[in-house]
Amino acid sequence: MASMASRLKVMLAATLGSTLEWYDFFIFAASTVLVFNKVFFPADDPFVGTLLGLGTFAAGFLARPFGGIVFGVIGDRLGRKNTLIVSLLMMGVATVAIGLLPTYETIGVAAPLLLLLIRIFQGVAVGGEATGALTIVAESMPARHRGFWTSFPMASGPAANVLALGILGLVQLWLGEEAFLAWGWRIPFLLSIVLIALGFWARRQVDESPAFLEIKAETEIAHAPLAEAFATQKLSMAKVFFVKAAENTLLYLFSTFVLLLATTRLGLSRAQAIDVVLVASLASLPVILGSGWLSDRIGRRPVMIAGFIGATIAAFALFTLVQGAAPSALYLRAVLALCTHGFLLGGLAPYVTEMFPTRVRYTALSASYQAASVLGGSVAPLIGALLIERTGTPMSVAIYAALMVVPALLVLILTPETRGRAADDDISSQPNAGPFGQEDLQRRPQL
Repeated sequence: MASMASRLKVMLAATLGSTLEWYDFFIFAASTVLVFNKVFFPADDPFVGTLLGLGTFAAGFLARPFGGIVFGVIGDRLGRKNTLIVSLLMMGVATVAIGLLPTYETIGVAAPLLLLLIRIFQGVAVGGEATGALTIVAESMPARHRGFWTSFPMASGPAANVLALGILGLVQLWLGEEAFLAWGWRIPFLLSIVLIALGFWARRQVDESPAFLEIKAETEIAHAPLAEAFATQKLSMAKVFFVKAAENTLLYLFSTFVLLLATTRLGLSRAQAIDVVLVASLASLPVILGSGWLSDRIGRRPVMIAGFIGATIAAFALFTLVQGAAPSALYLRAVLALCTHGFLLGGLAPYVTEMFPTRVRYTALSASYQAASVLGGSVAPLIGALLIERTGTPMSVAIYAALMVVPALLVLILTPETRGRAADDDISSQPNAGPFGQEDLQRRPQL
């Protein structure tokens, strides 16, 4: 049995690495609507520049299923630990490259083309990151507390958003808008050198997943994980796909599209818009951890269903703000939006890992999870911008969010609860161990 120190080390390394890797991804996302539409996609019509920037943003998502499959297969055959180290280094190289990239004014059309290529490289890297971090934590922690511990790497996304927006805001405040647009936007990308080095060091210290080592010792590793996943896990993969697509749509509407809405329709400055999402993301962090803890007690499905319903209501509250609304109204509704979204993440983290057996978990989860990001996160900000342009009202964006949530709710209503699954479907071989794997059976009745 793994020691408390070993389990904690895995959780911290996975969460830290994911936070730093998502930092790179969110720096790009925020810069797309704040900077890139001006320095890489100059156009007479600002709306066209914004659409081009969002299209490049979406390209990273199109590459994520490929990355998820590649890293998933490697992770199921060779192990989770080293796979996660490679994805972290790939993301770091891509992010630093963006910080060094010449602009359209310097090299013309080559600038947006190079940005597109780097974005695709980023997408491949992050394709294996989120699911890999969830997998190694879920497989290293006891089943009784899996929801709580997997909520930490799941919280790395909002934590990365706080880090990315905080650094963007500080750089802009320090330099002013003119210098920020001229060259200051590069600083957050170049800082990735330090952050990736820290993440690399942390991940080198952790042990391999106990569940993976067990099937490796018994020579039960899948030799063709992708083929086996599609042959045996199609239904579970479809369920994860619809649930993740809805969640990802809400996330990028609430964290990326809202920046565009705030600066172009509600009249906020870039600094104010960044501050809104930063505060809302920060507020969501304890909600994610709390809902993960709650999912260990009442189940994954009730937590996710409540989160989806709450986030849909929050979408209508957020996207019905009228032009000229007070900034305080946007703050309150953005906090509500990202906190309700955070609530559903606490149930989602253990749910998606518990859907699959250890042999093909990384592959099956990555393939479905990242394919869903194409339908959800990749196009959500782009569709939001087009809907407002065509309809003239953000209400249409709220309706779009609600329509994406409907299939996810149907899946959750029709799917059996995953909490407490046994045998191979249950990742931990110690379902009644304490939070860190300590024997506490003498203090607590067996469930």
